[in-house]
Amino acid sequence: MKRILVHQPATRRSNAAAIGSSRASLRQVVFTDEVSRTLFAEYRDHRLSEQSQVETGWVLLGQRYGEEAIVLAVLPAGRNADAGVGHVRFNAALQAVAARILLQQDRRLTIVGIVHTHPGSLRHPSAQDLEGDMTWVKQLKGGAGIFGIGTADGDSQGAYATQPRSNVQCWGRLRFSWYALGATDHAYWPLPYRLTLGPDLARPLHPLWPVLESNAEWLDRVASRQVGTRFEIISGSDGKALMVSLPLADADSALRVILKGEEVEYLRFHHGEPCEAD
Repeated sequence: MKRILVHQPATRRSNAAAIGSSRASLRQVVFTDEVSRTLFAEYRDHRLSEQSQVETGWVLLGQRYGEEAIVLAVLPAGRNADAGVGHVRFNAALQAVAARILLQQDRRLTIVGIVHTHPGSLRHPSAQDLEGDMTWVKQLKGGAGIFGIGTADGDSQGAYATQPRSNVQCWGRLRFSWYALGATDHAYWPLPYRLTLGPDLARPLHPLWPVLESNAEWLDRVASRQVGTRFEIISGSDGKALMVSLPLADADSALRVILKGEEVEYLRFHHGEPCEAD
């Protein structure tokens, strides 16, 4: 079973009415090519790691347009996720901080779904998945969500991916099967997918994942309490770092915290000029 973000109680309607309305609200998912490559690449790395026999997963962010959702960013479960052979519980604070950073770039982004893997060959969400997903999807835009299952039993040949079914992607032995679920549904249904050219907006965050995980709770708490907090990825001669800008009580003053690895640097700015930080 996976624990994903937050849960709210679901309402009940007749099964027939629920399936009809939910299917009408989400009929297709579109992945950018970079998002698809990220999923396959990170799943491959997971399969080659010492953790290959435990579950892993990703949160999907994108935009909804009528009956279609387009996935524009992928957020990994995190190295500190609680995972086993039958469950993965995402690092919720990490997901929240990463989502905040991406929303600064595009306020139209929203969570549209979630993916997790099964070490065996179960290509469909489990009964335990359904129990949690039925309440979680009520929070999503349109009242329906995308759910992917990754397995390592694909049969694609050659150096390119294949689509054996409308809701299935295979690349070598790696396989993703896609489904949708509405808040009042009692079963998932296969969700057709297609690809388009486009970015994975979360990709620039991935090199900073250890920094984000180490500071996720603090970063999320500060951003929740301090209006005007801004995040920025900066590059230097020795790699990338995360810069957090916090407005101070003094007019035209700000504190900038630069996080890189285990290093923390504080810079105080007044009228745009750096000055000594306490």
